[in-house]
Amino acid sequence: MKICLLGATGRTGKAVLSQALDRAWEVKALVRDPQKVALQSEKLQLITGNPSNKEDLSKALVDCEAVINTLNISRKSDFPWAKLRTPQRFLSEVASHLIELLPLHEIERIVFTTAWGVGDSLAHIPTWFRLLIQHSNIGYAYLDHERQEALFEASDLAWTAVRPVGLTNSEKHKTLMVSINHSPKPKLMISRTRVAQFLLDCLSDSSYIHEKPVISEK
Repeated sequence: MKICLLGATGRTGKAVLSQALDRAWEVKALVRDPQKVALQSEKLQLITGNPSNKEDLSKALVDCEAVINTLNISRKSDFPWAKLRTPQRFLSEVASHLIELLPLHEIERIVFTTAWGVGDSLAHIPTWFRLLIQHSNIGYAYLDHERQEALFEASDLAWTAVRPVGLTNSEKHKTLMVSINHSPKPKLMISRTRVAQFLLDCLSDSSYIHEKPVISEK
């Protein structure tokens, strides 16, 4: 498979890139700074650019079969009230561009990450976490994830919105739990490597199309 990867220099995106290359997939990664990509492979092509620029994004989509998007609204630190590094509507802007461009490149399939607590899942997260989202700068990401979900849901694309719970850097392999329509109740944490595996599996077996699975580990 040949995919376009957005967010390859992020913590989850790096895991997706590594695992995709391990599967011998061809990857075109659109990145602002190629120096931030440590991996080298004959199956990896780096495209320098910004995903919010339609021309850059279109270049990255050439000859690809599918897209994995792990972009997020980033802050200048992990502190919940840290200032934003990206525009408040960065995700929905990129989503709008993808919805316009993917049919032009004859691409139907896209898998993208949002988060547990986005949209209708907000009522099902712990109260303390819901309050943190509502009263800190973390909330900007959740609002824009909700916007991008709505945009893809209204499109004709074969989309999957993956909603991970709290992310860790653990390398331990635990049992994956997939929750659809809030059942079963998710656990609180999942490793980024497991999220990456799930994203790639969604493409390889065409699973969870037009669904919003919440994924966690138990």
